[in-house]
Amino acid sequence: MPNIICAGFGGQGVLTAGLIIAKTGMNNNKNVTWIPSYGSEMRGGTANCNVKISDSKISSPFVKEIDILVAMNMPSIAKFEPMLRPGGIIISNKSIVKDWDFRSDIRVVEVNATTIADEMANPKGSNIVMLGALAKTGELFDKDTMEKGIEEFFVSKGKDNPKNGECFIKGFESVII
Repeated sequence: MPNIICAGFGGQGVLTAGLIIAKTGMNNNKNVTWIPSYGSEMRGGTANCNVKISDSKISSPFVKEIDILVAMNMPSIAKFEPMLRPGGIIISNKSIVKDWDFRSDIRVVEVNATTIADEMANPKGSNIVMLGALAKTGELFDKDTMEKGIEEFFVSKGKDNPKNGECFIKGFESVII
């Protein structure tokens, strides 16, 4: 059962990224929890969410030890890296997180999410770039499952932005395994 935290500044789409992960799990017959945590995010404060995905019942929705951290900024790395289990993985937004001395007992995948989203003329798509990078790691969902989950999420909201798909592919392709 992966314990996931998506974290960043308000407006970076971390709650949406977590919700997409949770709904993708539900669409694939998994038990899931999604717990948002935010405060003054509308003014650039921090936001994050806990996501758990399991084949069996989930006894508690709260994440104490993280398996996967999707971190959009440096304060998120500082806050949540200590909670990452040895062998866990961080998907880090290298456009913002620079010169961080990551722990040696974790796997770090750096992706220029903000830069890629800007280049794709989809500045709100950096969270989708991060989901593409996550899919490339093979730690959660494969490429097709995650791509379908993103599409279904936005269709259910009545939104159709082909640039989200392009951002996902660029994020996926930007990771060298």
